[in-house]
Amino acid sequence: YNEDWRKEVYMKISEFLKDKTLEIIFAIFLIITIIAFLSVTQVDLFIKMYIPIAILLFFIIVLTVEYIKKKKFYNAVKESLIELDEKYLIAETIENPSFLDGKLLKNILIETDKSMIEHVNKYKYLQEEYKEYIELWIHEIKTPIAAGKLIVQNNKNEVTKSIDEELDKIELCRTSFILCKKQYCRKRLLYYKV
Repeated sequence: YNEDWRKEVYMKISEFLKDKTLEIIFAIFLIITIIAFLSVTQVDLFIKMYIPIAILLFFIIVLTVEYIKKKKFYNAVKESLIELDEKYLIAETIENPSFLDGKLLKNILIETDKSMIEHVNKYKYLQEEYKEYIELWIHEIKTPIAAGKLIVQNNKNEVTKSIDEELDKIELCRTSFILCKKQYCRKRLLYYKV
């Protein structure tokens, strides 16, 4: 993840025009073709000048409007992204753009966000399932430990002493897990109270 993007200047006109190179070349070719066609015809000089200039002005206006729309949208997206702590919420904060590229970008961000949420929920579910399994095991292990302790108390010898030590280790693990779970729950309660 690169933090340098924050320092970069927002959408530049030079980058926009570079991206529009093909359209600019086509417009220049169209104007030259029209000038060449009009120069061989018997048309008034005013019309020979007016048509290419009108096409050029129209093209410049279209590019300017497109640049302004895109610059406004992408700068707003970048500002939102800088201000957000949870960057994955960017799709929720940006306005609906009026141009196709922006609409596609917003839809991609929304789909990415949905996918991430599904992915996180899947792992939350698996973690919860594992937690429930461990808690069930901790509860179920009490009976064999208690039965083993009774057998050891009723039949004291070297073998049962070794078994008693192993049962103590298992009980210690079980109680350690219970204490850790209680501390974790307390920390979460304190976190959500603040």
